[in-house]
Amino acid sequence: MTNPRNITVLVLGGGPDRERPVSLQSAANVAQALRDAGYQTIERDIEPADISALDERFDVVFPVLHGRYGEGGPLQKLLEERRLRFVGCGSRTARKTIDKFTSKKLAREKDVPTPPYAHLGPSAALPFDPPLVLKPLTEGSSFGVRICHGPKDVAEARRELHPHHPILLCEQYIAGMELTVGIVDDRAMPVLQIQPAAGFYDYQAKYNRDDTDYRFAIDLPEVLLSQIQQYALTVHRALDCRHLSRVDFLVDAERRPWFIEINTMPGFTGHSLLPMAARKAGIETPELVHRLVQLALSAE
Repeated sequence: MTNPRNITVLVLGGGPDRERPVSLQSAANVAQALRDAGYQTIERDIEPADISALDERFDVVFPVLHGRYGEGGPLQKLLEERRLRFVGCGSRTARKTIDKFTSKKLAREKDVPTPPYAHLGPSAALPFDPPLVLKPLTEGSSFGVRICHGPKDVAEARRELHPHHPILLCEQYIAGMELTVGIVDDRAMPVLQIQPAAGFYDYQAKYNRDDTDYRFAIDLPEVLLSQIQQYALTVHRALDCRHLSRVDFLVDAERRPWFIEINTMPGFTGHSLLPMAARKAGIETPELVHRLVQLALSAE
């Protein structure tokens, strides 16, 4: 294991996507945790028009960007082209995981249950009746997600979303518990239940509201929670993820779990779920980021 005092980590944040403010918060928290763990750190913003951050002198990159540029492949491809060691998945995996249709398809191929889904173009007929969920294929942080309980909701959602996202993911709506499983170094963290005060776990509930309830004491059998952890690992591995991810599920009234999506660079803000679950497992944030950097340094 490499001595942190001898390592300089370039922490990248910001980026051009809608999650930019959250990314900057996450990057600042990661940088502080790395300093607490003994590393030298450089904090820089990066976006397609300005990649000068990569001209710094460093040993490993910790990219903490959320959205299509930062976790959907373009940034990972740039780091790979420069033969840099970095935390998180490679560009091929990033392109697969940012696409909700592709990630659900691969999960289903591994027998992980996921709600019925389909692509939906501007003039296409609905593949199934409401209630359903419409969402952009490659947005994060629940941007653009619309729960449609009837034809009027569907029409309004399509009028709003299609001009910006010609192809949507149409998914059968599942009412139930919102659960998430963090993965660190191919190990599933404790299952965490998310209970928003209103509606579902949208951008406001994730980052701005303080009334979202997070629970590790979940009213489900241990055998089911273990199965959900195994499903999370199955999805993580099927998509060739590395180092970390967070896998989201819904559990319906019949206690059936359904895979919803995967996030390959979870947030590191005060509200973020992966650090919360890691702490529950006894891994404080400085130790968490230390492990992730060591994994990146040891990669072939």
